[in-house]
Amino acid sequence: MRELATTAMIELSHIDRHFQVGDQLVKALDDVSLHIDRGEYISIMGPSGSGKSTLLNLLGLLDQPTAGTYFLDEVDVTSLDDGQQAHLRNKAIGFVFQMFHLVPRLTAAENVELPLVLAGVPVEERKRLIEPSLEALGIAERAHHKPDQLSGGQRQRVAIARATVMQPGVLLADEPTGNLDHKSGEDVIAILEGLVDQGITLIMVTHDMDMGRRATRQLRMMDGRLDQDLRTSNHGPS
Repeated sequence: MRELATTAMIELSHIDRHFQVGDQLVKALDDVSLHIDRGEYISIMGPSGSGKSTLLNLLGLLDQPTAGTYFLDEVDVTSLDDGQQAHLRNKAIGFVFQMFHLVPRLTAAENVELPLVLAGVPVEERKRLIEPSLEALGIAERAHHKPDQLSGGQRQRVAIARATVMQPGVLLADEPTGNLDHKSGEDVIAILEGLVDQGITLIMVTHDMDMGRRATRQLRMMDGRLDQDLRTSNHGPS
């Protein structure tokens, strides 16, 4: 894997995300303040409806807070318009999802190329970046295969290559092993932890307690609030 760009620092201050459902106010996030240093490995856990996915979406600039401020690498992203947020998201944040979210009609290489296309990277430069990204994930030989020709583990490797080809500072992972068998899941988490060793900031939502305990910092959400913030020494199996 190539060396990643300098990772970003995150600062959330008194973040609310409220929804009005009929006559009921739903507090998906309620006064969440959080500081994340560069290169941290964080898991976010909690029961369904606790706010962990809402928090991940907000960190990824896929959702907006009702109140509060969010600084990403010293930029107040809550003051940016949609276009500015989209540009920053494509440049600074990578996403890995449980369901992979690969484009079915595109090959593995073409899926990895998508963020580069969106960023306006010239064709020759795109071609130069794609092959090493696939090689680093051990799937170069699958470059011309479409998603339905790949195993679940291979699809997630393509998704990770796509998420990191722009060398983002932050990688957000939403149940990244939830759709995989045990062996493939172990392989994928080892890849993600390898990225942490290279300096990326990894923030992972998971229902798997064993997976969550591998992180060096474990956050627990409850009823939209940050209920627990636990730090450990080294990442890996507990």
